[in-house]
Amino acid sequence: MAQKKLFVIDDDPGMRRSIERLLKMYGFDVQAFESAEEFLDSASPRDSCCFLLDIHLGGMSGIELRRQLTLSGISVPVIFMTAEDSEIIRAEAFEVGCTAFLPKPFAPMQLMDAIEKALDTPHD
Repeated sequence: MAQKKLFVIDDDPGMRRSIERLLKMYGFDVQAFESAEEFLDSASPRDSCCFLLDIHLGGMSGIELRRQLTLSGISVPVIFMTAEDSEIIRAEAFEVGCTAFLPKPFAPMQLMDAIEKALDTPHD
């Protein structure tokens, strides 16, 4: 069985490395990027079973990236992560179709539960 590929996009290098290590321990194929732009320049979004997107990135936000992916016909499940949690941000994240929302910091099992939920969510 092929490994499930997850894309992690977070501008915090420590968070990105921690998530990447955790997911690899669970047998996922992980590609990590520091920005939405780097991701768009170097990855094929259709290759992934799930995206882990930080909301506040240096350039294009995670929410803007999700909108762009949706407009391109890509409906891969998205888990949003943010250190700046608010009702407005949550509402916007769910409006653009996130599967799960994780305020930082979060426990490893919270992330794994969110990924399990995302992988169980039907998508194109």
